[in-house]
Amino acid sequence: MDEIVRVKKLRENAVLPKRATAGSAGADLYACIEGELIIHPGELVMIPTGIAIELPAREYGAFLFARSGLGVKHGICLSNGVGVVDSDYRGEICVGLCNVSDKPYTIQPQERIAQIVIMPVVCADWIETDALGDTARGQGGFGSTGK
Repeated sequence: MDEIVRVKKLRENAVLPKRATAGSAGADLYACIEGELIIHPGELVMIPTGIAIELPAREYGAFLFARSGLGVKHGICLSNGVGVVDSDYRGEICVGLCNVSDKPYTIQPQERIAQIVIMPVVCADWIETDALGDTARGQGGFGSTGK
């Protein structure tokens, strides 16, 4: 059974998230802007989506990822890598984008700018300790297991 995510339109021209296919893990988020917006090389912009959401429980988070076509073809990526929308956040979802290419890119109104994926999260309690359990790997990291 699919979970329900309640979506509130904050602006009349907002577009609700949509999955492109039945097998899509993420739903597309759309730019809720009045006119074109040019992102120049090296520039960071914040794009509103015109929506707010209510996740089904505190054990879920909404995660914003780049659209592969924008990233691979045009160098348009999320400025924070992955956006995190907490279960208790009720404000507008905005997408930070950056242009890592050497050419300007124009965002059109209602263009698909990112994807949102709803995932379970563990609401852990953090407890300080003087010792951690041993593993075969130990403190090895940053390429310690090979290329």
